[in-house]
Amino acid sequence: MATTSSTLIEQEKVRSREDRFRPQEGKFRQWLNKEGSAYAFLSAYGLMFTIFIVVPVLVAIFLSFTFFDTIQTPSFIGLKNYIALLTADDIFMRYVLPNTIKFAVLVGPGGYVLSFMLAWMLAQLPKGPRTIFALILYSPSMTTGVAMAVVWKTLFSGDQNGYLNSFLLGMNAIQEPVQWLQSPEYLMTIMIVVTLWSSMGVGFLAMLAGILEINPELYEVGSLDGISNRFQEIIHITIPSMKPQMLFGAVMAIVGTFQAGAIGVTLSGANPTPQYAGQLIVNHVEDYGFLRYEMGYAAAVSVVLLLMVLFFSRVANRLFVSDD
Repeated sequence: MATTSSTLIEQEKVRSREDRFRPQEGKFRQWLNKEGSAYAFLSAYGLMFTIFIVVPVLVAIFLSFTFFDTIQTPSFIGLKNYIALLTADDIFMRYVLPNTIKFAVLVGPGGYVLSFMLAWMLAQLPKGPRTIFALILYSPSMTTGVAMAVVWKTLFSGDQNGYLNSFLLGMNAIQEPVQWLQSPEYLMTIMIVVTLWSSMGVGFLAMLAGILEINPELYEVGSLDGISNRFQEIIHITIPSMKPQMLFGAVMAIVGTFQAGAIGVTLSGANPTPQYAGQLIVNHVEDYGFLRYEMGYAAAVSVVLLLMVLFFSRVANRLFVSDD
């Protein structure tokens, strides 16, 4: 009898333990049925993001503390690459960093404001013309490399057959052809013009979508509250109503500006660019990484570029993300 009663007590304990965990299992199954499919769809993106973004960034950070020439095993040297970059690299401090700051200050805010203004103007058009003009403005961002090689290099060709030289010679504005793409005096200006021309990318489309999604009743209410012109509508209604799109456009403008180093090399046909006039941080990374094979030093430069992009992205986030 004692054995039977102890057995019954043990079975009762097992049942109570199962009853205690059964609600947890039920909650887990409910969560799995409700949100499991969403996480399953996101898992593919998470895997690709980890493989192609997170892992390369971690590898670059690791290599930035090493000497690595792609042949020998990386050897740890601590902060020597960063110290050399800031104290011994005259090209970086004299040309690359000032060029990058100048390029970013002019192209970043300039392209951002231009994208918003063009998106706002297109939003005032009927659907048919708006779609056509949006496609026309967006297409350069998809064909930048081909367009630079065919259109812009032909336009700024240094011989008398170049469109700009031919026009200026015909107007007697110049006496001999100008080497636009090889001249340190003009290369940076041409780079800025080409980048602004091709800056109507996904950020521009996001802004256009954001403007079109604004409830028209907000403008009617604003007119009753004293808003009397379009500029006041933009400041007090349009921009506050599309802060997520504005933030996305700002981040895309920042990233696009700092990774636009290929423009100078493509236009001039050389890396380094003539007299380092169009040399940006991306070109400096390519110079040391793929021409000199100093991968450790190139990784250090790329980490500095990553920190710059992160800093300006955080600034944009503070500007456009509300506190509520």
